[in-house]
Amino acid sequence: MGIKIYRPYTPSTRNRSVLDFSELSKKNPEKRLLVTNHRAKGRNNKGRITIRHKGGGHKRRYRLIDFKRNKYDIKGKVVSIEYDPNRNANIGLIHYEDGEKRYILHPENLKIGDIIVSGIKSAISIGNALPLSSIPLGTDVHNIEFFPGKGGQLIRSAGTSAKILAKENDFVVLRLSSKEIRLFKKECFATVGRISNADFYNIVLGKAGRKRWLGKRPTVRGSVMNPIDHPHGGGEGRCPIGKARPLTPWGKPALGLKTRKKNKSSNIFIIRSRK
Repeated sequence: MGIKIYRPYTPSTRNRSVLDFSELSKKNPEKRLLVTNHRAKGRNNKGRITIRHKGGGHKRRYRLIDFKRNKYDIKGKVVSIEYDPNRNANIGLIHYEDGEKRYILHPENLKIGDIIVSGIKSAISIGNALPLSSIPLGTDVHNIEFFPGKGGQLIRSAGTSAKILAKENDFVVLRLSSKEIRLFKKECFATVGRISNADFYNIVLGKAGRKRWLGKRPTVRGSVMNPIDHPHGGGEGRCPIGKARPLTPWGKPALGLKTRKKNKSSNIFIIRSRK
């Protein structure tokens, strides 16, 4: 999907850009695949704000996405490509031969009318889901399982993909979009191709109101607060932080601190950590 820009006929349109939705199907979402979606919006069970900068936003309904791709050896036809307000990737509506309908994450270059299938003996073509052991080296994949049969948990964001580098005994080596190199069990399923809508990251909102539509409330910089409110606060005029490193409002290190546990059990599968 391309990007559409505006002439600066108002201050908010000077740098504004939006996605060009001409590639999407002009239809309503499939009713049977819609469910209500209650979002906490930063509140706890008493209605008090416990997470800052969240709240408001447009009402959404959740689209049920088939991350498991467990309709094995049953052909499905891509009927439409649709917008999903709950994620930055587009979704595709699939009609299977047995009459069932499901949404999947839409891969790049998968067009309306194309046929997809999942299974061990499926062809290596865009949109097909196979075990990692059946996919050749150098192939781009997405929607990767951590545990066989649990459903894809990795590489589900717009424009992302992972590359298969090697196969070693019961494991397959993948380079993820974060540049991390990791081992996965060869039985884990993945979908061939790169996720669509890579231009999402080039969008410029252009005004504060668009941020509010997305459910994000204003953020106040710590440096403009008082010392009692934030470690960066206080001083005369525009002052530096005055600390050895940036801190959170609660005094913990921010911006770059590694938060992964050093003794996490899955560390044995990581060959090279993300940068």
